[in-house]
Amino acid sequence: MTTTTNKVALITGGSKGIGLGIAEALLQAGYKVAITSRSAESAGAAAQQLGDNENVLGLAADVKDLNSQQQAVREILDKWGRIDVLVANAGIGTFAPIDELDEEAWHDTIDTNLTGVFYSIKACVEEIKRNEGHIFTISSLAGTNFFQNGAAYNASKFGLTGFTQAVMLDLRKYNVKVCTIMPGSVATHFNEHTPDAEKDAWKIQPEDIGQLVSDLLKMHPRTLPSKIEVRPTLPK
Repeated sequence: MTTTTNKVALITGGSKGIGLGIAEALLQAGYKVAITSRSAESAGAAAQQLGDNENVLGLAADVKDLNSQQQAVREILDKWGRIDVLVANAGIGTFAPIDELDEEAWHDTIDTNLTGVFYSIKACVEEIKRNEGHIFTISSLAGTNFFQNGAAYNASKFGLTGFTQAVMLDLRKYNVKVCTIMPGSVATHFNEHTPDAEKDAWKIQPEDIGQLVSDLLKMHPRTLPSKIEVRPTLPK
């Protein structure tokens, strides 16, 4: 059953996968939801898929560009007047051994997965502080566990995990809750994977992460979950 609230959530990388799963859950919880994608077409299609034109806004914005993030925030404030929740979800995966990893792939991974989160937070942190809101970053189990061919991805996610925990300490005095969620295998399009309902049934589903975020937003204000690891129960 859908509840109602006057609160607004911004979800980067919200046009598919984990971001879309979170958008669906928060919309169901009564939030107004803005989703961003680098593609205006993808953002618009996802907003239409969510099916609530009054409470959903699809925006083109690139997390690697601070001005683009600031413009998205201005559009949200123009429409709804506030932002209470940021879910910094946009991310990419680049996997190659260090002797084959090129400079472009390195910078694209770091700029999206780490600097992009910095820009997303900087663009709306004052609004989040004003509303004593929540910030979620979507890291990964790869943010504490290194693996072969993961130099760029591990670096970005290790950095994101540490960055988020430092931000949590910076903002808790404003009653802002900051949490990083670290999923294992999720059934998404990540790394050019095409989800298959049968083959991916063992994986975490995007709606599971959506439920987690929705539940965390219901925690008593005295309690601050700051880092959560999420795994499939029965991995292959």
